[in-house]
Amino acid sequence: MKPNHLPKLAAPWRRRSFLKGVLTAGAASAFAPRLLLAAGSTGKVNLACCGIGNRGADDVKALHATGLANIVALCDTDMGAPHTQAVLKMFPNVPRFQDFRQMFDKMGKEIDAVSVGTPDFSHFPIAMLAMALGKHVYCEKPMGHSFRQIELMMAAEKKYKVAAQMGNQGHSEANYFQFKAWTEAGIIKNVTQITAFMNNSRRWHGMKVDGLLPAQPIPATLDWETWLATAEAHQYNAGYMNGDWRSWFDFGNGALGDWGAHIFDTAHEFLHLGLPTEVEAVKLDGYSPFIFPQASTLAFRFPARGSQPPVELTWYDGVKNLPPLPTNFGAAVVDPNIPPPSKGSAASKALPPGKVIYGEGMTFQGGSHASTLKIIPEANAQEMAAQLPPVPKSPSNHWKNFLLACRGEEKCRSPFAVAGPLCQAMAMGVIAQRVNAKLAFDPATQQITNHKVANGLLAGVPPRKDWEQFYKL
Repeated sequence: MKPNHLPKLAAPWRRRSFLKGVLTAGAASAFAPRLLLAAGSTGKVNLACCGIGNRGADDVKALHATGLANIVALCDTDMGAPHTQAVLKMFPNVPRFQDFRQMFDKMGKEIDAVSVGTPDFSHFPIAMLAMALGKHVYCEKPMGHSFRQIELMMAAEKKYKVAAQMGNQGHSEANYFQFKAWTEAGIIKNVTQITAFMNNSRRWHGMKVDGLLPAQPIPATLDWETWLATAEAHQYNAGYMNGDWRSWFDFGNGALGDWGAHIFDTAHEFLHLGLPTEVEAVKLDGYSPFIFPQASTLAFRFPARGSQPPVELTWYDGVKNLPPLPTNFGAAVVDPNIPPPSKGSAASKALPPGKVIYGEGMTFQGGSHASTLKIIPEANAQEMAAQLPPVPKSPSNHWKNFLLACRGEEKCRSPFAVAGPLCQAMAMGVIAQRVNAKLAFDPATQQITNHKVANGLLAGVPPRKDWEQFYKL
């Protein structure tokens, strides 16, 4: 195949035949992953990249910059669009595809691992097929679009014994190691309340819609059917593309799904929060059944875990929906290395994204991503300084950690088993935004017990024809 030639899309029967072969092969044995290299080897991981523009391009560049990845395939449903050009120029001789199914069909034996930097709703089918074929997966956050998708992704990680890393990159930096050390040392203990907030302007702020967008001509460069993946059928409109998909319930997970995994991920993991028993839409401004609210306040209530008390985590989004903060809050904690949100700046004159954690006798202030916690007020921080445990330095950033996990040299710091319950809790928050209600959830049965419509939303929409097989892998 010539480097700049786009292969013909596989005929529908061929796609079905390929997926049927994966299903009947009992992938656990036929496509078992291998520890790629012995510890200390200098060989590289053969990486295929799905989604090579926008955030996906950032992941491709970061994975390549580790020196541990050999980029062997590039895949994007709009290959050749302006946002893909930087990566295409970096790898001019690498085979290119518009359909990930054809990529695996043609090159599966040459691929060790896959990066998934596509829109939220299409993470699931790519990651599921990759894992079923024994490929390691680096998947952007949130893992999946629905509670059920995330559950199946966790099960696949375990079944196929692959390295699977969710792309909340702060989970391999200072905040991760500090939070772990401080909880293990009892500095952070008996937390009862967390305030988390993301008050920057988002793409849907100011939008008013009374339905889905009208049909427009599909660009000649775009494979719209594959872009839709397991989502419901929609008519093409440019207003769904290049980050604008995040505004719509049908495609994105809003501010919560976008930033929650960067703000309260370490609290969720090291406080062992698991799944909430209640999620309440305390406040919704500008409610719409189609796009995310202009502002929302959501209360997540997590039950006691062993000796740890119940926790209420309250989420605030919307430019003017500012959270209540301690009088001694002081200046916001900002990591200068974090990327801006899809619209606006993460370090604008508005309150930067962050959190306040209320523990036994102590309050902690934090930002997002890798930014570390500080004890407030400053007098308490000075009093505790001598008692704080040492915090180890990170041995590898998030992308290097994943590739070393593919080689069997490290374990993923944000594996699906850890990231999954976090994403499921956020998915329940999105459901509360959709139905504008207080939800009661039974973690044992994984059912919403007080709202039939909301309970149905846990499963997500029924997949279109030829896409249901991804739920069976």
